[in-house]
Amino acid sequence: MRPSDIPPMKITSLETISLPDYPSILFVAVHTDAGLTGYADTCYMPDAVAGYVHGFAAPMLLGHDPLAIELHWRRLYEVIAHTVGKGAELRGLSAIDVALWDILGQAAGMPVWQVLGGAARDRIRTYNTCGGPHYGRSTRGGTGYGTDGPARGKYEDLVAFMERPDELALDLLSEGLTGMKLWPFDYVAHSPGGWQRWRSFRGMFDPTIRSLGGQHIDAADLNRALEPFRKIREAVGDRMEIMVEGHGLWTLPAALKIARALEEFRPAWLEDLMRADDIDALAELRRGTTAPILASEYLATRYEYKPLLEKQAADIVMIDPTWAGGITECKKVCAIAETYKRPVAMHDCTGPFTLYAGIHLAINATNAVYQESVRAYLRVNYPELVTELPVVENGSVLAPTKPGLGTSLLPDVRTREGAVVRVSRTD
Repeated sequence: MRPSDIPPMKITSLETISLPDYPSILFVAVHTDAGLTGYADTCYMPDAVAGYVHGFAAPMLLGHDPLAIELHWRRLYEVIAHTVGKGAELRGLSAIDVALWDILGQAAGMPVWQVLGGAARDRIRTYNTCGGPHYGRSTRGGTGYGTDGPARGKYEDLVAFMERPDELALDLLSEGLTGMKLWPFDYVAHSPGGWQRWRSFRGMFDPTIRSLGGQHIDAADLNRALEPFRKIREAVGDRMEIMVEGHGLWTLPAALKIARALEEFRPAWLEDLMRADDIDALAELRRGTTAPILASEYLATRYEYKPLLEKQAADIVMIDPTWAGGITECKKVCAIAETYKRPVAMHDCTGPFTLYAGIHLAINATNAVYQESVRAYLRVNYPELVTELPVVENGSVLAPTKPGLGTSLLPDVRTREGAVVRVSRTD
């Protein structure tokens, strides 16, 4: 039963928007006959996700109550779970779920964190993931990982963490940011023995390289990859928390070697040195190092996080709202993690609505410790896409105050050159 001041409404259309400048992101909008529109985004394979939204989800949602969020999640999930488990379908479900929560918050006149049950805090700590403005996008049909475009000014932190990590750490501290995430080991994994290739930022994804990488790291490459950590600690001591990203590239023996070498630098966590597809191996890694282990943005739904927690394979749980099942499911993952006395951190290195969804979850969840952010995105990319931006103050993101997620897609996005807009409507 809905409150009497929220009138009945129906979903009238589902819309997807993709832009050539952001080739990995799909924006999703759910429209209602009450004039309310919920927004979300999700990352990777936008064409496949759009196919799911229009070909599968739309027929199940059009004409129905947008506020029946739990019911919609279960109906959509039950059909995809026994056939595909996760992938484009789950990313589409996640985005739709976030958009429905946006509608609920707008209808109630409250921020999403309030309709989730209220605030556990009024702000959440953030750290800077050191990607630049073109990290995660492509300028000429290339990789989309910041390897194929020119540096774009002050916030090219992907270059900075490799070339001048000490200066970058000082710059971040001057802004009140006390955490930074970097990934120097990636360049070794993709090009063993060829450390110098990182300078062009193309070595990571050079198609001429046939080595899979990640099987072994020799002493010379390990020593070079540790250099940014040495410089940061020499420049700022323990005033900066250092998060280490591994992108799931390493085998267990190599991951153990890296983890033990990093211990002297006191990292805040080691994130996805291995993929979390073998929980026993991840638990062995955790037992083999004193550095905290974080896992994993690659996991989806409570059903994958449950064995991670049962086997005590991670110290900190990372959750991406538009990969793991949307706000509905991620709130449950937070609750399960809390029963195992594990803190949670929210992932975003993708899109503005994913960031907002994570902020609302982190404001609500009593065991949340961090919300990831990319300052280059907040200052260069996201202003090109949405009407409002989160407020970052002294290293923390403040709780949004507007109803719903608190931001909307800029009106002109749909009409930009190359934009692909698809709409499924009720008859």
